[in-house]
Amino acid sequence: MLASLSIKNFALIEKLSIDFSKGFSIITGETGAGKSILLGALGLVLGKRADLTSLKDKEEKCVIEAQFDISKYNLKPFFESNDLDYEDQTIIRREILPSGKSRAFINDSPVNLNELQELGVFLIDIHSQHQTQELSDENIQFQIIDAIAGNLDSVVEFASLLKAYKQDKNKLSVLFSELKEAKKEQDYNAFLLEELFSAKLISGQQEELEAAFEQLNNVEFIKENLDKSLAVANEEQFGVLQNLKEIKASLQKIASISEDYNTLFERTNSVVIELDDIVSEINSLSEKLINDPEKLDLINQKLQTLYSLQKKHQVSTIDELLEIQNELESKVVSVDNLESDIKNLEDAIEIKETELNSKAIVIRENRLKAIPVLSEKLIYFLEQLGMPNARFKIELKETQNFSSNGKDEVQFLFSANKGSDFGLLKKVASGGEMSRIMLAVKAILAQYSKLPTIIFDEIDTGVSGEIANKMSEIMKQMSNDMQVFAITHLPQIAAKGNEHFKVFKTTIGNQTQSELKLLTNEERVVEIAEMLSGKDISDSAINHAKALLN
Repeated sequence: MLASLSIKNFALIEKLSIDFSKGFSIITGETGAGKSILLGALGLVLGKRADLTSLKDKEEKCVIEAQFDISKYNLKPFFESNDLDYEDQTIIRREILPSGKSRAFINDSPVNLNELQELGVFLIDIHSQHQTQELSDENIQFQIIDAIAGNLDSVVEFASLLKAYKQDKNKLSVLFSELKEAKKEQDYNAFLLEELFSAKLISGQQEELEAAFEQLNNVEFIKENLDKSLAVANEEQFGVLQNLKEIKASLQKIASISEDYNTLFERTNSVVIELDDIVSEINSLSEKLINDPEKLDLINQKLQTLYSLQKKHQVSTIDELLEIQNELESKVVSVDNLESDIKNLEDAIEIKETELNSKAIVIRENRLKAIPVLSEKLIYFLEQLGMPNARFKIELKETQNFSSNGKDEVQFLFSANKGSDFGLLKKVASGGEMSRIMLAVKAILAQYSKLPTIIFDEIDTGVSGEIANKMSEIMKQMSNDMQVFAITHLPQIAAKGNEHFKVFKTTIGNQTQSELKLLTNEERVVEIAEMLSGKDISDSAINHAKALLN
């Protein structure tokens, strides 16, 4: 319920703070006194867009703050899902800055307008005469039927499952497109992949092959130089190795005489050992050299294959070719994977479709049971509201398509008078009739679901005193289960409220401003008497007002 409302610098309101109680509250005031300003302020709290025209003083910010008692609304899941602090006494604040920027807060946590609007649905239902056209909306009609049918949870589950079903259908469409494109390229990718597989690529192999090719391609030249090196080293009289050995022998003879000679001997000995090892390795390499034209040709072919593949794929290494090979393998394999994914998704869609159909059947059966109850209750309330001959025919038609709330279409057919044919509600019901039907609907829904605070904004326009009296009784009855406000010009309705607030204008200097006050019992008598007879209040009007209040 709306516990309090504070308004600062909004339209004609400079500063206002008022507390409300549960039950049935009345708001009255002359036309233009500021009742629409109050509704505008509440609209901002519920997430409507704001602009600078809302500011009374363009240099100051506008602040609207509403406190709600939500302890019985089961809204903790909403607060948790939006990462907000839950409080039984929740405060919503809306600020409009002189710059034109708007800010919103729930329990001092900044929120966007979407979050505010989502929460607002659970808090206040502002119902004015022009909103009676909502009754013609099929979704609203289903909400009415489903509340009586006890379908509300089932419809939420159905909508959630339908969302997942549609997401899967969209995924399936994307997978089919990917499969179509993949199949177009599959043959060419498979050919490229086979080429790379046939090359038997090994990381680092290219360098080894190029080295082997160089060696086999220059066997004679290499052997010639190795043999020449051996000849120079091993020639019997003048070979380098033989001469070094003679130097070593000479230094050995004087090594014991001085440390310097001994050092030279050891160094020469080291050179002899090293050169001897070099000669031995040259000899070994020379013996291993074999002129093998066949092997040379095989290596050349392998290298030419590598160079050709590198040129085709515009790379320069085997590692890069291996990366391309992996990518092609993934693309070729992906066709099989896509087909498998499609099959799995189709199975999942079929399961969801079966479940949706089952839920839709249950929802439909509950609706069929609820429709006679709704018709009976509507006729009961409308009879009280001066429409004794009103009749309803609610037609439910099963369709093949899923909608957000099942597989049904609904039509509300209405006849206001005996002998009149049924017609679509939106076409045959007058504005006054629609107002009474909407009041009847709200009264019925109050019995079946936890409605938020409801504000009836002059829905009594154009009705007689007796009907107004019945309207007030219905609203009073509704207030046993919920907080109800009625903005009215009719004394019959004003007299039924538990509390009575008056909106009025005052002029201070050159400034006009709107104010709201809670009337005392004496002030209520005067206000209702004025509503009965105008500014010149007669004694009979006073007595009539007292009678209405009693």
